[in-house]
Amino acid sequence: MKPIDNDLTPFYRHATEHASVGIHAVNAQGQTIIYNDKMKEIEGLNLKDVIDRSILELFQFEQEESTLLQVLQTGEKVLNVKQTYWNHNGQEITTINDTFPVFENDALIGAIEFARDITTLEKLVYQPLRRYGEPITFSSITAVSAPMKAVIQTAEKAAIARLPVLLIGESGTGKDLIAEGIHHNLDPVNQHFITIFCQRSDSAILEKLYESTNSLQNCTIFCERIEFLSLTLQEKLLQLLEENHMKNHMFIASIGGDPIDLIASGQLLKELYYFFASVTINVPPLHSRREDIKPFIENFLKRHRQRFGSNIQALSSEVNELFHLYDWPGNLKELEILLEEIVSMVTTEELITFEMLPLHFKWKVQALRDSSHDASYFVVQNTKELLPLDEYLREAEEYYLQKALNMYEGNITKTANALGMSRQNLQYRIRKMKK
Repeated sequence: MKPIDNDLTPFYRHATEHASVGIHAVNAQGQTIIYNDKMKEIEGLNLKDVIDRSILELFQFEQEESTLLQVLQTGEKVLNVKQTYWNHNGQEITTINDTFPVFENDALIGAIEFARDITTLEKLVYQPLRRYGEPITFSSITAVSAPMKAVIQTAEKAAIARLPVLLIGESGTGKDLIAEGIHHNLDPVNQHFITIFCQRSDSAILEKLYESTNSLQNCTIFCERIEFLSLTLQEKLLQLLEENHMKNHMFIASIGGDPIDLIASGQLLKELYYFFASVTINVPPLHSRREDIKPFIENFLKRHRQRFGSNIQALSSEVNELFHLYDWPGNLKELEILLEEIVSMVTTEELITFEMLPLHFKWKVQALRDSSHDASYFVVQNTKELLPLDEYLREAEEYYLQKALNMYEGNITKTANALGMSRQNLQYRIRKMKK
């Protein structure tokens, strides 16, 4: 087998470097051994910055532990985890991670992580609709569900009142869209919309804000994730806001969690919360308003047809079902980024099928796809039409193998031992399942 592995090494290296997801692998001591180009782009680091250095030397994990370290400690995979952290340059990063243990001869030798960026490192406003050359107004925001309709109604009232607004919600829910929607609904209008990306120790943020409030007559200032500022900078921000409160500026801020919890944990200054608390708007996560998924996709595909002249019309019924079952930990932003990745490969297709989904997303939804049959499906009843024997046995085998793999967290060796078969036999049957 070794000659085959050696022959495949260039292909593995090519696949790693050209993958559309960030890949970061560490050995059992937490030292980096693989760090691909996409991960460099996401985290703003170079290979020389990370090689032979531990994760804790490179990053500050404030709200959550490192998923790579967690997997190294437990030996168990961790999927669909949203993680916000800072690199040693003070850059805030938010990713959706799938992290797996790496075993050799049943010994844990390291961990590998596949990361999807949901913030973009460039300090630009991420506005999915703006790339189509139009401002974001309330009418252009998908709001079919009752929770989102309530969000829009409150935001419209906030624009009329011109009071400070606090937007509360997870990363990727569209708080930035609501902020710009408020800006475009102001009467009289403000000439400028400025987004301030808050970082823990970047005093230049306040300098930029000071310049904007003093040089411009009327502008809308959106301070994104104010809890990421240090408490000292939050105090300075509050002072600046209070000094400019009576001018024609509109102030909007966002936070990523419950303000009471953030205050109690020392992440949010109570007085800064009170400044914005006159109007608070909770933007719900996508999994709690699944009715908005289909219309958002329809709008996205319509814009793609108009812009590129494509034929893409909709999702296949299978993909539509998977999209509505998936939890979308990265919320609307994750869905938009996924659609961008899919349509970039579209030629003459009219439907987005399962085969067109990126590999990293297929891994995430495979369990949802496999769960379309439960055990009752295989019970023979008089009221059910019989399947051909070969088809029944094939589907029963797939169901049983998948359940066994799930019991042992995908560990081939443990699953094979439990089923009384060799690793090679189990791997052969798994390959048959995937054809």
